[in-house]
Amino acid sequence: MDLQLNGKTALVTGGSEGIGKGITLALAKEGVDVAICARRKDVLEATASEIARATNRKIVAIPADLRKDADAKNFIDQAHKVLGRVDIMVKQGGGRVVNLIGNDGVKPSYWEICPGAANAAGQNLTMSLAGQYGKNNISFCAVNPGPVRTERWAGLVKAMSRDMKLSYEEADKLAPSSIPMGRIAEVEEVANLVVMLASPLMHMVNGTMIEVDGGQEKSLMDRLRDRK
Repeated sequence: MDLQLNGKTALVTGGSEGIGKGITLALAKEGVDVAICARRKDVLEATASEIARATNRKIVAIPADLRKDADAKNFIDQAHKVLGRVDIMVKQGGGRVVNLIGNDGVKPSYWEICPGAANAAGQNLTMSLAGQYGKNNISFCAVNPGPVRTERWAGLVKAMSRDMKLSYEEADKLAPSSIPMGRIAEVEEVANLVVMLASPLMHMVNGTMIEVDGGQEKSLMDRLRDRK
């Protein structure tokens, strides 16, 4: 299927590593020129060069700390200047906005209260913006990954081990055991969904959230419950 993305432009935040890098690569393979941002300039520029060489697309590295309003504005302004326009935005308009959030907001657990609240806020914002800007032909949707094998995964397992008072080996089995498919997601599986949703063919998918978590049942990770 031709996703009709060839020649489009996109912005991807957090594009230097992990899921953001995977999304950037997947978009570039479909013929999209991409501006990416992250805080670490060296890693960001290395990623941009790597993907540009692999896909022969324009990949623009613009260092930015999106906690700072000035950096966020500069990223948008510089990307628009270099790319000429913005068709797609993947962020944590003009056409399509895909917000990469997380399944904590729709599958709550007491050991993830803070990320769950933050995710729920992002999901609520996405749905609200979908209703507000649909009249301008701008559509919004949210992709909510569960556990994903990124560079951060080992650190997350260590945190679970510490917080749940388990060995690293026990903690590493928790997430897969809560997923009917028996494994966590790969970066490409999240990236492929984002690219599909970014396609003009999916423009009517507005105000929608999709989980990429293999049907995770978080209650199965509750080891405190199991010890009662």
